[in-house]
Amino acid sequence: MNTNALHELRIDGDRLWRSLMEMARIGATERGGCNRQTLTDDDRQGRDLFVEWCQDAGCEVHVDQMGNIFARRSGAVAEAACVMAGSHLDTQPTGGKFDGVYGVLAGLEVIRSLNDANVDTHRPIEAVCWTNEEGARFAPAMIGSGVWAGEFELAYAHGRTDKQGKSIGDELARIGYLGAETCEAYPVFAAFEAHIEQGPILEKEHRQIGVVTGVQGIRWYDLVIDGQASHAGPTPMDMRRDPFMALAKIIDQLYALIESYAPWARVTFGDIRAEPGSRNTVPERVTITVDLRHPDQSVLDGLDQAFRRIVDTECGARDLSGTVPWEWHSPAVVFAEACVNAVRSAAQMLDYEHMPIVSGAGHDSVYVSRVAPTSMIFVPCEGGISHNEIENATAEDLEAGCNVLLHAILDRAMR
Repeated sequence: MNTNALHELRIDGDRLWRSLMEMARIGATERGGCNRQTLTDDDRQGRDLFVEWCQDAGCEVHVDQMGNIFARRSGAVAEAACVMAGSHLDTQPTGGKFDGVYGVLAGLEVIRSLNDANVDTHRPIEAVCWTNEEGARFAPAMIGSGVWAGEFELAYAHGRTDKQGKSIGDELARIGYLGAETCEAYPVFAAFEAHIEQGPILEKEHRQIGVVTGVQGIRWYDLVIDGQASHAGPTPMDMRRDPFMALAKIIDQLYALIESYAPWARVTFGDIRAEPGSRNTVPERVTITVDLRHPDQSVLDGLDQAFRRIVDTECGARDLSGTVPWEWHSPAVVFAEACVNAVRSAAQMLDYEHMPIVSGAGHDSVYVSRVAPTSMIFVPCEGGISHNEIENATAEDLEAGCNVLLHAILDRAMR
């Protein structure tokens, strides 16, 4: 096929939409979203459907020791480093239809469209489904791609447990996705991930495509404040060693700190636990999760130091002990120029309104980018809402993003 004919190539938007809606029926919730948490029976069913579709498309499917699924369409040069496209099928407990799954099925749709047009590529192309991107059931997030890229040891990942004490390793075996292949990176010439933005910027700017240049740095903490348990009635306020007294000040100061680094800095307090957890007892311990983000690693490092100083000061003033252990750290990422340019050029060639954008959320591409040239493609989502059952994206935007993915892949796979 000549260059002009390749430029005219488009994906089948109706087929992509039908595939997304069929996958959305697995783990469907009453409010229109999806609860397909990783390594559950619903996740197994979603994986089985993806594997079936990939095999129907003529792909060779292999599964590694972390349950990551790789579906390869052969290239003219079998030993050439592949071009990869994928994301994840697992969802939040009250997740939507598009987060992650769009990137997996967009990769498959590119393969299907190339098959329809009888296009042979120089390099193999792979559609990928990574395990446990969300981190909703097992922490940390993105652990499947993290092991593959060398960030985590396999034994550590297999040993991570959910709230019921079930481990990743045991659950992979239970659902039949504990693959035999070693979970480690192999030669990848380029990697792409199509995704809904999960924020409001593209919609606000009336742009159909986000050319993702990098990902914010992320730090997860469990802030632990220890005081002394005492009776809620007899203990005067000025004599209490109450962890909440310091926590209130810490939260206020962190919000003020983040505001001084607007608009890109972020802080979130997502989960809190008081011990012993009795209504009429001043708690002896409070544990709260803290999520700090910024796209500039040096700024994120400064926020980390400021956070720790605030905790030391406020706890010290009240005879409390405050510790800030890390749960997870994902450094800020700058994507490969060649892959970013491939996405930008595809959007320009297709005449889609586009803009550069930094991802505020973590994605499997964070870890993939450590071992392979990588970029991402964003499309708008309604109201910028994600991790919510009302998450929504239009068929037109999803098709546009997949067309950009197709031509970005062709740019790399024909070399």
